[in-house]
Amino acid sequence: MTSETTTPALLREAALVGGRWQASGEDGIAVHNPATGVMIGRVPSLGAAEVAEAIARATEAQKDWAARGARVRAAVLKAWHAEVLAHRDELAAILTAEQGKPLAEAAGEIDYGASYIEWYAEEARRVGGEMLAPLEPGKRMMTLKQPIGVVAAITPWNFPCAMVTRKLAPALASGCAVLLKPASQTPFTAIALALLAERAGLPSGLLSVLTGPAREIGGALTAAPEIRKLSFTGSTEVGSALYAQSAPGIKKLSLELGGNAPVIVFDDCDLDAAVEGTMQAKFRNGGQTCVCANRIFVQSGIYDAFRDRLTTRVKALKLGDGAEPGAEIGPMIDMAAVRKVLEHVDDAVSLGARLETGGTRASELGAHFVTPALLSGVTPEMAVFREETFGPVAPLLRFDSFDEAIRLANDTPFGLASYVFSRDMARILGAMEALEFGMVGVNTGLISAAEAPFGGVKMSGLGREGGREGIEDYLETKYVCLGGLEAAPC
Repeated sequence: MTSETTTPALLREAALVGGRWQASGEDGIAVHNPATGVMIGRVPSLGAAEVAEAIARATEAQKDWAARGARVRAAVLKAWHAEVLAHRDELAAILTAEQGKPLAEAAGEIDYGASYIEWYAEEARRVGGEMLAPLEPGKRMMTLKQPIGVVAAITPWNFPCAMVTRKLAPALASGCAVLLKPASQTPFTAIALALLAERAGLPSGLLSVLTGPAREIGGALTAAPEIRKLSFTGSTEVGSALYAQSAPGIKKLSLELGGNAPVIVFDDCDLDAAVEGTMQAKFRNGGQTCVCANRIFVQSGIYDAFRDRLTTRVKALKLGDGAEPGAEIGPMIDMAAVRKVLEHVDDAVSLGARLETGGTRASELGAHFVTPALLSGVTPEMAVFREETFGPVAPLLRFDSFDEAIRLANDTPFGLASYVFSRDMARILGAMEALEFGMVGVNTGLISAAEAPFGGVKMSGLGREGGREGIEDYLETKYVCLGGLEAAPC
């Protein structure tokens, strides 16, 4: 194994199948550092047989786990949370090596991911039903909350820690077992998290980490009747296919899919705060996030000033290997991502947009580096307006009125995140209510938190992760009617 991290104990070239660690051979899937192209290691290429083995073990382990009670489950999750924080630096090094984001940002993701474990350790003890008011003498009505059973989770490459813990923590807290399929580009963070969960006392067989071809493993998971729920984060196209595959089994679904996030900057905003918030919303993880700003609408009165200040900030961003001190923007995940960014920039310029800075290959750094770009004069017919770029490109569009801004912002089939910058409360409240998105950030570009529900509307998905709502997706509500309770005669 060639490892660019200093954490050989946590960087394990193996998959976890129903409590059994299966080592990778030379025919395994190679994982490369996107900044350098160097191979980090290999993970097994599993298939339907391993999925079946994991399901069998999970079905058995889940019943015992659910019966242990919320206090026991909470204690194990708290121990897992402590393990993750204790190994924060090692996990961040693995994450940066396989995903590419700057090391400081990777460490922040470990903290963010750990916060879901902590939150749901606490929420495990707060799951409960209710006693309903009786409608007639001698009867009582109540509801119970019970774990749905064995669930499958499929996670993306852009947040190898947080997307894993955001699914695993509520599932485990509620009493479920989980079969996790991490992205093939970034499996090692998930494997390390599973290893730490074992050390924290998670029962054998309750969690499996299945590496291999997404189509084969995903097909086996959606076909299995034992899998009662599927949670997926990724593209709308893949989510739609999984939706269809899950339909015959009537599986419960959580789908967090693509976005096309608008930022609306009104002329009464704090200009410096709006620029800073837009930088946060646009360039975190090199623009490779589902909630990153994809269309930036700026009111005409401040358009030029905003453009100039944002251009200065974008030009100052340091592009480089995430392991290098001071790097702020890392590489794209692969060449397909590079091509999409460049195609969106070229399309916009060909249709009249002005490239203020960036938007070119930085080949001297490596094959997957693109300089952060800012486009002004963007219009709705451009691909950068209609499609999710998923890269470091900030497109600016001018607007005049409130109604125009809302109409343009909502002109998309997607509805995940949106952002508003203003000091006028009437404008803020009007935008909050009119925007057709599952989340609205007001005067901030950072909106995610373990305590808050995360999810979208329209083609951006189903269900919510995070907050009290997040654990509900792993629970079934059972209604019980008790009769024959009339008082006995004296």
